[in-house]
Amino acid sequence: MNIEKFPFKLYLVTDEAACLGRDFFWVLEEALKAGVDLVQLREKNLPAELFVDKAKRCMEICSRYEVPLIINDLPEVAEMVMAQGIHVGQQDISIEAVKCQLGKDFPVGLSLDRREDLTANGAESAWYYGVSPIFTTPTKSDTLGEWGLEGLGWLRGKTKKPLVAIGNINPQNAANVISNGADCLAVVSAICSAPSPGKAAASFIEAITKATSR
Repeated sequence: MNIEKFPFKLYLVTDEAACLGRDFFWVLEEALKAGVDLVQLREKNLPAELFVDKAKRCMEICSRYEVPLIINDLPEVAEMVMAQGIHVGQQDISIEAVKCQLGKDFPVGLSLDRREDLTANGAESAWYYGVSPIFTTPTKSDTLGEWGLEGLGWLRGKTKKPLVAIGNINPQNAANVISNGADCLAVVSAICSAPSPGKAAASFIEAITKATSR
């Protein structure tokens, strides 16, 4: 799979707490079986050693399904486990620093929290933009406000880079998010906290397929 072309449609951002006490790796695998085609390991509060161990296990599982694994914010972990990409936020390590460590062609996704982030130094070298949040969500309480569909549409008109929409997205509003410019939907609790993560992921796949086949 040529990840540079960004063919991905359903992006799972992991959250141990959102798994509600269930086995994290079971949740991950159920989502992968149902069609999640990109995974980000995001565990901000996990000690470094445990993060590496979890990343290695995630790589093993994702590799079985031929799904790329992205590491949140930590280039040394991405390098150690041979992850296929990394994602950074506005307050994280810079894209330039990541590429200095991992190579100029290493895929780095970047969160955009507000419109001015699009023209900030280094933003043009991002692999994709994570548009965060589309709708206000308790999963991300440190945001500056929501983009909304209007903001997403504005951004779509300003860039040809892939847009990954995240923030309180569900199968019911997926079509509107896609029609306003999203290339890919990123989900946390709607899959991780669902009674059946596999069925939840399948519902997203169905909604995405309908929206993109119109």
